[in-house]
Amino acid sequence: MMDSKYLTPRQIVEELDKYIIGQDDAKRNVAIALRNRWRRMSIKSEIQSEIIPNNILMIGATGVGKTEIARRLAKLADAPFVKVEASKFTEVGYVGRDVESMVRDLVEQAVNMVKARKKEEVKEKAALIVDEIILNALIPPLKNSTGIRPQPVSNDETAEMPASDAELNERTRNLFREKIKNGELEERKIEIQTDQKSGPGVGMIGAGMMDEASMMNLQDMISGMLPKKARKRKVTVAEARKLLLEEEAAKLIDMDEVKEEAIRVAENSGIIFIDEIDKVASGAGKKGGPDVSREGVQRDLLPIVEGSTVNTKHGIVKTDHVLFIAAGAFHMSKPSDLIPELQGRFPIRVELDNLTKADFVRILKEPKNALTKQYTALFDAEGVSIEFSESALDAIAETAFNINSELENIGARRLQTVISKLLNEFLFDVPDKIGANTKILITEDMVHEKLAALVKNRDLSEYIL
Repeated sequence: MMDSKYLTPRQIVEELDKYIIGQDDAKRNVAIALRNRWRRMSIKSEIQSEIIPNNILMIGATGVGKTEIARRLAKLADAPFVKVEASKFTEVGYVGRDVESMVRDLVEQAVNMVKARKKEEVKEKAALIVDEIILNALIPPLKNSTGIRPQPVSNDETAEMPASDAELNERTRNLFREKIKNGELEERKIEIQTDQKSGPGVGMIGAGMMDEASMMNLQDMISGMLPKKARKRKVTVAEARKLLLEEEAAKLIDMDEVKEEAIRVAENSGIIFIDEIDKVASGAGKKGGPDVSREGVQRDLLPIVEGSTVNTKHGIVKTDHVLFIAAGAFHMSKPSDLIPELQGRFPIRVELDNLTKADFVRILKEPKNALTKQYTALFDAEGVSIEFSESALDAIAETAFNINSELENIGARRLQTVISKLLNEFLFDVPDKIGANTKILITEDMVHEKLAALVKNRDLSEYIL
């Protein structure tokens, strides 16, 4: 795939099509929003800082692909992505999470991404250092008493002169250096020293009045003051390489540079997906319960979405150019039940379609990660091949669609439960009763037979599905 930064909106939609069926309107809008990121960063004039992202509000029932679209989009853009649920903030001020925590999570994600990329850059250099550490553990270097290697009187005498201990040691080390490089000593046990990982954060008593950021900074400061312990471990050369590579790569990275870049990436490329936004809309509380906390959450969300400065343990982050994608089913409420200021911050509204039976058939066959492909891979692991006839796929889709119509509509997630019910017996019998090299063909009759009880007995399917 070409560099994700330069994907055109059409190419973004094509990539999303590999995983998500339908929802063309939503895909087009997120594709434009992603491309606009690159367009803004390419502008050289002062207006660059004035261009704010068009935040998107996705409206649609559960299981139609809202979260999947946002998650795949972040993967395509190689951007830090955080998914939060608005309902988690319902009791802010009582037991809920601080709304700013989503920005801190985003920065943490960005730091991890940048750190991983920087580690990849210094991997070769770190590998050479690790090889030397392993060599020192296998054949420690030896120096003569003066610390100077003895020199032969002339070139002719070199062959005749008996080698000193230091020279013998150096020759042996060179020999072993080659063996390490060629992977000949991977199973040899050696003793190495590794840094002891610090335990969980230091607990603070009576810190209830502190905000989350100050709390984390204080815990980091105290943890940093505690002496680091080095511990000896006896491991194979292969395991030692894995452990030491991580440590040595971390030592070669400038963490201040990582933090600066991570904040820049989070501010300009970060995507925050706020799910279940309908749960904090005023209309959601009409059936009982106070609306105060719901509106309170919306008012807490507002400054973050509008663009504010958040203090994180890695530095100060501005949220002006973070892309916010909100989503909700809006069964009990309407988007207009959100406070006007928040509505205004989500100018692009996309309504996602309910999935039809034809969509279900396509979901079973087309995506790269289609359920049928997942189960085929699971059976392959046991040496058993499984095949679904066209009519069987049609019957599975019809069953899922009918159950969604009669009971609660949970979208494509219903397919997972239906297929699981259909194949559980086979999964249980492999490999005891159904041995390797067996071929299983799933037919339409088999689907009707195994799922008939679920469709007929509505009361039972309420419990099972």
